[in-house]
Amino acid sequence: MITVVLADDQEMVRTGFRLILGNEPGIEVVGEAGTGVDAVARARELKPDVVLMDIRMPELDGLEATRLLMADPAPPRVVVVTTFDLDEYVYGALRAGACGFLLKDAGPRLLVEAVKAAAAGDALVSPSVTVRLLERLTEPAPVALADPLSPRELDVVRAVARGRTNNEIAAELFVSLSTVKTHLGNVQAKISARNRVEIAAWAWENGLVS
Repeated sequence: MITVVLADDQEMVRTGFRLILGNEPGIEVVGEAGTGVDAVARARELKPDVVLMDIRMPELDGLEATRLLMADPAPPRVVVVTTFDLDEYVYGALRAGACGFLLKDAGPRLLVEAVKAAAAGDALVSPSVTVRLLERLTEPAPVALADPLSPRELDVVRAVARGRTNNEIAAELFVSLSTVKTHLGNVQAKISARNRVEIAAWAWENGLVS
């Protein structure tokens, strides 16, 4: 069972998310929070697998709340939820340790997929949103790696930065899913990334995607 805490200052949004997730087998909403302070407190109290974190909340915004949770010994997986797809706070939250982000109007299926991906240790990266966000908020700043990426690892990084899923990457590169996961693990170790969102950000920052 995947446990979830909903953090949003709009009760209507929380109610809608609860209804959607509550009808999905294998997912249970265990708590709600209407402020950033409450979100941190509830997450620490209930220890959910996933927190759906709004960005703009009273008392403490989602960015700071995410940073606080990521500093805990066993933090939950945080999926940032926002109304705006080009919000600088979203990028900040991703860099603070969130594993993905979701637009509030993304639809029920994407909401469920985002929660399941986060719980599985992956991140749902929407191509139409993430690419624009990273492209707009980063400037190329090449960094030399002690252990350079191989050509195939670079292919995987570029695909991740364009929002491809593991299955799509495997199909595009004509390799197995396990091979893609191996490459991703190697890339994360080499560039010190915690998840595929940070891999995407790193790719844009280093000018690997245009």
